[in-house]
Amino acid sequence: MRVVTFGEVMIRLAPEDFLRLRQVLPGRFEATFGGGELNVAVSIAHQGGQSAFLSSLPNNPLTDCLEQEMRKFGVDTGLLRRVDHGRFGIYFVETGANQRGGTVTYDRDGTSIALEDAGAYDFDSAFAGAGWLHITGITPAISQAAAGAALAAVQTASRIGLTVSCDPNFRKKLWNWQPGTDTVDLARDTMRGLMPYIDVVIANEEDCDLCLGIQAEETDVEAGHLNVDAYQSVARKIVTEFSNVSTVAITLRESFSASHNNWGAMLLDTASDTAHFAPLNPNGDYQAYEMHNIVDRVGAGDSFAGGLIFAMTTPELSEPETALRYATAASCLKHSIKGDFSYAQRPEIESLMGGSTSGRVSR
Repeated sequence: MRVVTFGEVMIRLAPEDFLRLRQVLPGRFEATFGGGELNVAVSIAHQGGQSAFLSSLPNNPLTDCLEQEMRKFGVDTGLLRRVDHGRFGIYFVETGANQRGGTVTYDRDGTSIALEDAGAYDFDSAFAGAGWLHITGITPAISQAAAGAALAAVQTASRIGLTVSCDPNFRKKLWNWQPGTDTVDLARDTMRGLMPYIDVVIANEEDCDLCLGIQAEETDVEAGHLNVDAYQSVARKIVTEFSNVSTVAITLRESFSASHNNWGAMLLDTASDTAHFAPLNPNGDYQAYEMHNIVDRVGAGDSFAGGLIFAMTTPELSEPETALRYATAASCLKHSIKGDFSYAQRPEIESLMGGSTSGRVSR
């Protein structure tokens, strides 16, 4: 199945290793590309699926470089719109270590996609031949015009019969295009307006609260404590309030430090009214992956979304429990990979699904 993702891509500038910005400026950065929706498209293509990325970008050599990078992964570049206004966004990443958390600094005002409203896109043509659309809450956060385009995209996709997935991806630093409105209020108003057109919700432990106003009880993500069972209640509240939603997947991160996290996920399938958790121990109980030496957690949620969409559109992986196990393993592996994009391949994902957690050399 062809999957289209819609959103913004940026140039990611990161100091080498775990250095801080003030240690390398003036100096050298690792320059790559990144952005939630493209990260998902790359994950799908890298695992053997068909994906295309829809965006608006400046007509300059930076977009040439992006197209070259997308072709390397097998992501269709035919939906990239080159325009003569706006700019390419940039963001700076400091990778956290131990008790020092990572930081992201955005430089994305006035980007090409932020200036394009819904009328700039022919969504009917863009979605022709596709079966799935994926968006995130990042695109509607960058500007009122982009929010309108995101709404038109999901409305069109829903009307013509695509499955539509959304990762709310709350970004406090971005929701500022309506002066005088609180960032959380603006995010909730906007994202709740998209929800009637969404079939699959993919969120983390905070997004359901900050973007939808639905909170898990007895959970403190800052303290590394999750009430795992409470997320069944969160998922059921979502599908009760938005009856069009058929699947809710929530990643479960326990953060003890920047270098040490536990990672898992749950999925509510409304067709069977069953909540699944992954990973499970031999007794069938939830037991999170323990990650003690995280290389880069940026893009982990996107790799979960990409893995879930790939699995749900691949017949032999499409059973809800299997799809969840696959996506959780895929995103666990992403924590070991530097950069926004996940290079995890299907065989190693399936190996981790099967219980191979030792990290031994494959010869």
